[in-house]
Amino acid sequence: MSDKIKTIGVLTSGGDAPGMNAAIRAVVRRAIAKGVNVKGIKKGYNGLLNEEIIDLNAHDVSETMQRGGTFLFTARCEEFRTPEGQARGAAVCRKHGIDGLVVIGGDGSFQGARKLANLGINTIALPGTIDLDIACTEYTIGFDTAVNTAMEAIDKIRDTSTSHERCSIVEVMGRDAGYIALWCGIANGAEDILLPEKGEYDEAKLIENIKASRAKGKTHHIVINAEGIGHSYGLAKRIEEATGIETRATILGHMQRGGSPTAKDRVYASIMGSYAVDLLCNGATNRVVGYRHGEYVDFDIEEALAMTKSLDEYQCEVARMLGM
Repeated sequence: MSDKIKTIGVLTSGGDAPGMNAAIRAVVRRAIAKGVNVKGIKKGYNGLLNEEIIDLNAHDVSETMQRGGTFLFTARCEEFRTPEGQARGAAVCRKHGIDGLVVIGGDGSFQGARKLANLGINTIALPGTIDLDIACTEYTIGFDTAVNTAMEAIDKIRDTSTSHERCSIVEVMGRDAGYIALWCGIANGAEDILLPEKGEYDEAKLIENIKASRAKGKTHHIVINAEGIGHSYGLAKRIEEATGIETRATILGHMQRGGSPTAKDRVYASIMGSYAVDLLCNGATNRVVGYRHGEYVDFDIEEALAMTKSLDEYQCEVARMLGM
């Protein structure tokens, strides 16, 4: 056990993601195994400022790994964006004896973790977001479950779309990132995928694709629309008017954040949570845990936030060709 770290706090911040509970569980049990106390901070940075802090032991995290969401709850906190809020957060950590902190969330949560690290609180961040939009890592906690949830829903939509010979626009989450859309496009065999990274799509070409698909004898046409493109209902109306083909829009929405995590999300989140504790006990701070090239790695948060990420062009090409 490190002489420096005696108590680790853990919080979840921003949007929830399946697998967060597995990460919390790993933090708690790994820390206790090393002789370190653990405190759970409810409702993210908002709960930190309001001192909604509880003691956690190994029993407290039993039967949590299979549950979606986060049992510590999560919230966004505008006050923590201010220097005054950040200073108060660091003071609350010291008041409760928290000398190490694990923050599970996305880029915005990492910004807060960096501020606390700069104020002397040893802080490690874990990538928890269904969007897969964190540049330093090839995996984020929750993405695998979310994309499987969306895939299963789209399979069902395809069934009814085929029965009625419809065109279906299915909007998936991801904010400004198209990873869920791209993966579902390939996994569901979608005829078209609209991705924010590709900029404005050619609606006239999309309509021609739908007409050509019907001319080939296809009884359905699935268009996966990323959240960053949006406006699915308006698009469906225009397609129906231009093609004469009954067209329906479905926005999958927050169902993609829920549900029991997949094995991958449970395992990867557990390893990342344990890794975070090891980093803290070894004296590290201002780091973010990632997964790259088959290995769990860590980066300086400043370095991680400065990285950029783009869709794999080969995957995009494969998606286009397989959807023909």
